[in-house]
Amino acid sequence: MTPRTCTALRATMRLQFYPGFTLDDACRQVPYFARLGISHVYASPLLTAREGSLHGYDVVDPTRVSPALGGEPALRRLVAGLRAHGMSLILDIVSNHMAVGGADNPWWQDLLAWGRSSPYAEFFDIKWHSSDPLLEGQLLLPFLANDYAATLQDGSVRLRYNPDAGDFHAEHGSHHFPICPRDYGKLLSGSGQPALHALAARFEGLQGSHDPRHHAQALQAELAHLTQAPSCRQAIEQQLLQYDARGAAGFERLHQLLERQSYRLASWRTAADDINWRRFFDVNELAGLRVERPTVFEATHGKIFQLIAEGLVDGLRIDHIDGLADPRGYCRKLRRRIERLVPGRHFPIHVEKILGLDEQLPGDWWVDGTTGYEFMDQVSLLQHDPQGAQPLADLWAAHSHRIGEFKPEALLARQQILNGSLAGDTERVARALMDVARDDLMSRDLTLGAIRRALKALVIHFPVYRTYISAAGRRPADEAVFQQALQGAHSDLNESDWPVLDYLERWLGTERWRSRLPGRSRKLLRHACVRFQQLTSPTAAKAVEDTAFYRYGVLLSRNDVGFSTERFSATPEAFHQACQQRLEHFPDNLLATATHDHKRGEDCRARLAVLSERSIWYAHCVQAWRALAVPLRTDTSGPTPGDELILYQTLLGTWPLELRPDDAEGLQRYYERLWLWQLKALREAKLETAWAAPNEPYEHAVETFLQRLLLQTDGLVLRTAVHKACESIASAGALNGLSQCLLKMTTPGVPDFYQGSELWDLSLVDPDNRRAVDFDQRQAMLDSPRSAPQMLAEWRSGAIKQALIARTLKCRAEHPELFSRGRYLPLKVTGPHADQVLAFARQSGDQYAVIAVPRLTANTTQNHTLGENNQSIWIDTVIELPFAGSGDTLKGLLGDTTVIKKKGLRVCDAFDTLPVNLLISI
Repeated sequence: MTPRTCTALRATMRLQFYPGFTLDDACRQVPYFARLGISHVYASPLLTAREGSLHGYDVVDPTRVSPALGGEPALRRLVAGLRAHGMSLILDIVSNHMAVGGADNPWWQDLLAWGRSSPYAEFFDIKWHSSDPLLEGQLLLPFLANDYAATLQDGSVRLRYNPDAGDFHAEHGSHHFPICPRDYGKLLSGSGQPALHALAARFEGLQGSHDPRHHAQALQAELAHLTQAPSCRQAIEQQLLQYDARGAAGFERLHQLLERQSYRLASWRTAADDINWRRFFDVNELAGLRVERPTVFEATHGKIFQLIAEGLVDGLRIDHIDGLADPRGYCRKLRRRIERLVPGRHFPIHVEKILGLDEQLPGDWWVDGTTGYEFMDQVSLLQHDPQGAQPLADLWAAHSHRIGEFKPEALLARQQILNGSLAGDTERVARALMDVARDDLMSRDLTLGAIRRALKALVIHFPVYRTYISAAGRRPADEAVFQQALQGAHSDLNESDWPVLDYLERWLGTERWRSRLPGRSRKLLRHACVRFQQLTSPTAAKAVEDTAFYRYGVLLSRNDVGFSTERFSATPEAFHQACQQRLEHFPDNLLATATHDHKRGEDCRARLAVLSERSIWYAHCVQAWRALAVPLRTDTSGPTPGDELILYQTLLGTWPLELRPDDAEGLQRYYERLWLWQLKALREAKLETAWAAPNEPYEHAVETFLQRLLLQTDGLVLRTAVHKACESIASAGALNGLSQCLLKMTTPGVPDFYQGSELWDLSLVDPDNRRAVDFDQRQAMLDSPRSAPQMLAEWRSGAIKQALIARTLKCRAEHPELFSRGRYLPLKVTGPHADQVLAFARQSGDQYAVIAVPRLTANTTQNHTLGENNQSIWIDTVIELPFAGSGDTLKGLLGDTTVIKKKGLRVCDAFDTLPVNLLISI
């Protein structure tokens, strides 16, 4: 392998690995990434995930690099290829959870077999004690397709024997539920085989063993050996017939056997209310880990630390940091551990953190910043015209008959989530707070009902994902957040419940738990604080990202992960302030405009933002389209007006640039993508249908409507009208996309590119944004340079965006200090179109660069396309420069030079070759 080098973090390329795109596949693309200007490949999780995983977040074995991706040998080949091109690898890791259920997680299977005797019992976040006798000391497994008794009766749960491992398990679909070896004696004693009968007695002896798990392993090995003989194996199979639950006797035997296990099988519907272990959000197949425990930390990170120590990994991205009990403690512990592995050099660590409105990442976590969702929001706000906010809100309210503001919609969604899919999680937090109340004579008369009501009201109004309460109480930065939630809760609750809120305010951070003496009282308070913070985070995610975003359709470009959707637009001054703040506090923060989790691709959002400038025109379009859509409806059941408006915006944002309304083959491909999105959107909205309770007639009505609109002759008039509207905003949307792209590469921070987005990205939410990327096409395009006029004339190909990226990243590589730590200077623009230009400079010593992009120009340039010269628009608009002297020369991205006179740069000169530009002093 090429000797290790410390590659400066200049630009990252996020790659989604799965069996269809392996580590060796990525290795073949390294020369292309290098030519594009990427310094680090930023990999999705690479440890062994569930078979067929398309994302890697469902890890089942954190001790191995995934064989499905090529394993560790392929990883070494990739890193060798990266180093040969002066590049490095950043790895996404999953610290919060593991995939469970199924039969492929050995830790989970051991836990099910041995319960609290398993060494992995402390790995998962389980509440073993319960007031419910059916759950006391047991783990609820909500994996059955139907109610427990019905599932047993219809034979869907079968007792099985695995002769290779010498173990018994109950099987239901893909799920294996291990039988504890202590119960093997009963399964073997009636076999009629002397050897099995003798072994049964030894399995019975495990009941009194001081280390039954260890002794059982040897006995299971003997059993596996014995059952290589057909007679023994057949005897066991004959025994298993007695546990066929389709008969009354078999039902009772199987039920009694299952009742003795450390788990309780139950219908998937019980999870929301009864589940007694922490999940990732409300996903039953992802179980929360207690990574704050040293044993768990080492076990889950051991392979990662090995890869770092060997120089294979040069940076980490931490998934879902807010799910952890103590994010600050985890990050600092991780930093200390890595510093011992790679002494003397800085190792980048970024956290996936959703920042709320005006929230800042804590400065004492010892990380390099976030993964950049907030930058997506900042650029989006810059590209929305505030004049369009009210007309679009009025349009939405008039047609959808829903709320015209986002905050009330989000509050309703939070209430639904707390009472629905997270009801059990909410109840556990309420009971934890109840334990704190009962621990104090002054509060022991508080009832569980009152605590539950106050808790829900508080969480509903929480404006951020979570606070970070420590032994010292709430941080000063969290106080305003908590008070805002408290004020909202007061407004929702009756006065009789206000005293309960006073207690919650005290327990959840006003009172420092370290002020209590070590012991039960302190432990109860700390436990309640941790559980509370692990409730607010999934509530926000499920209610906002996975519910309200699919219900609220004022303008979909403002609905994306990490966005403060209640804010419609922002000024250039706000953007400049955010950039200066990032440079001061987190200069190596990642800057994302597209991610594996986005709801819409970066250029889809950029195109939809144009509607904020042309809101009146869009309202007329909607009026006409709804009339044209009447013949496409099979009946009045669907889509609802709200779903119809959201569909129209989705068509406007994602209609492929090359697709004609009479292209049957292209429309079929587009329809298949759209229907996957549509079904997900309908079920996530939880209004007319839902994942938990699909409304098939409504879904069928919407599917039929979409088919007629896109595929059938009776939809031609409407789709032609939609296509015409797309064409009228496509060029302005592409210009927004170029501006967004250049800002990502030149403002303080590290630009992060999502796979394939170097060309136009009109993708939808996953799985659409995780489709295979045609890297051969991109390589060929980069190998065939075009002139600026040619790229502008052929802008639909995306070559202009790719060239902008390659040339800007080349400039970053040539001037690393300028862009990594150079000053950020907002530049004043004067003239008739001053408010339609954003300009700033980066300066390091005598070196400086000027960056200028247009904004809100859809109406000004609507008669032009990217390929037409519209320089006359900018003729009297000037960017003022603060640099000393006059007559300085600036070189643009395409080699064009501009002489600066009287400390002013004419915008028409800056945009002479490209509609956006970076000019560097020479």
